[in-house]
Amino acid sequence: MKAAILFKPNEPLQILDCELDPPKALEVRVKMKASGVCQSDWHVMNGDWPSPMPIVPGHEAAGEILECGAGVTTVKPGDHVIFSFRPHCGRCRYCSQGRTVLCIGRAGSPPGALYDGTLRIKHKGQGINQMARIGTFAEEVVVPEEMVVPIRKDMPWAQAALVGCCVATGVGAVTRHAKIEAGSTVLVIGCGGVGLNAIQGAVLSGAGKVIAADILDNKLEMAKTFGATHTINTAKDNDPVKKVKEIAGLGVDYSFDAVSNDRTQALAFDALAPGGHAVAVGISAATVRASYSPFMMVFAEKTVSGTFYGSVRPDLDFPVLVDHYMNKRLNIDGLISRTYKLGEINDGFKRMMAGEVARGVVVFD
Repeated sequence: MKAAILFKPNEPLQILDCELDPPKALEVRVKMKASGVCQSDWHVMNGDWPSPMPIVPGHEAAGEILECGAGVTTVKPGDHVIFSFRPHCGRCRYCSQGRTVLCIGRAGSPPGALYDGTLRIKHKGQGINQMARIGTFAEEVVVPEEMVVPIRKDMPWAQAALVGCCVATGVGAVTRHAKIEAGSTVLVIGCGGVGLNAIQGAVLSGAGKVIAADILDNKLEMAKTFGATHTINTAKDNDPVKKVKEIAGLGVDYSFDAVSNDRTQALAFDALAPGGHAVAVGISAATVRASYSPFMMVFAEKTVSGTFYGSVRPDLDFPVLVDHYMNKRLNIDGLISRTYKLGEINDGFKRMMAGEVARGVVVFD
């Protein structure tokens, strides 16, 4: 089988023939059907997130179960699954609280390897790491059973793949993490895949005004098709906070920052009304720092929080999000700007970084 391998940061992915060891106990082998091209993969590829090399990136994906190792009970060959890039041991303090995206029960195993510390993908005898232990830019993968979630078989593959990251993260940030009230005013900063889904989450929750902010007009136009009632181009508007308050009075009740750099974090905080809640959704480089006014945090009772993976519970939420799509309550078709073959993956990242797409998806035969 072929896989896209990164040998060093800031180098192109290489499409190479690889061998795949069979699944061990509590592992499954999956035939990949679709895998999204995501900013998180880019953070690995450009070295923002130090990762063991060589590595197969990719984490937003869907596929079909081919083989199950001993002891697997939740899926069987032929099942359609969405990958979850977070472990779920079911026993640690966070899993026991239902906060499975914070699972620490697998913290002892090396990053990039499966839970027994070994690698399943090999190239000319060399072990290849898998991003988030799944590494979905490959024709087949072996992954832990707990990192796949079975779904209904009438869900299209490319759309299913996006549920595994950008849909879950954006919608979950609003509905699972912030739990916004109907009628709330909302600001979403950054209108890529995650931001567009935060807009959809706000619409699902009955938000009143939904303001989209971005630096690209084409993304703001797309935001309108996902439910944004107002837009702000922060590259052209000299005072976006003032603009938000012209639209929302005292400010917004909730802001969701799908970019998470120093400037967007400041906007997310300053645009809040008293009592408002700013949520960091996008994952920045590890070196980024943000500044807030503790004075305003106290006297205006503003809240700042972060959400990882939208605070979703994949086993429960992925099937629900799939149902929302199938029942036309979520627009996932509109997220898919372009599809690629595995051999075109470097072009996919180039187009993503140029802001040409909401989401590109690698589709496997």
